[in-house]
Amino acid sequence: MTLKAGSILEGTVVNITSFGAFVDIDGKTGLVHISEVSDTYVKNIRDHLKEKDKVKVKVISVDENGKISLSIKQAMPERKTVKPVEIDWQKEKGKQPQGNFEDRLSKFLKDSEERFQDLKKHQESRGRGYKRTSGY
Repeated sequence: MTLKAGSILEGTVVNITSFGAFVDIDGKTGLVHISEVSDTYVKNIRDHLKEKDKVKVKVISVDENGKISLSIKQAMPERKTVKPVEIDWQKEKGKQPQGNFEDRLSKFLKDSEERFQDLKKHQESRGRGYKRTSGY
């Protein structure tokens, strides 16, 4: 059987090193680099694989010397991802505050001061009726 890039096959882990795992596919051995084991960070490959494990691998490449590069994470079914909300920036442009910077700044300061005063009144009204002493 000839191995072609893009093929997804099943193989057996025959050896594990600190940098990856060697997988036997129909009598030929290829390397799954540690970065191709999982889509999460792999600190210790032995936490993910053991010798004689059956694994699905994708053939990444086969070079002219017969060196086979494999991937376990690329052989996994694709996860559904959440598509980000698309924003129509032309519509958003119209929602920008009107006026120059100084006008917007003075409006912000006025609104902030009003909110601060409301908050202060609310806190003062809650403080009445129970006063904690520092006699502990």
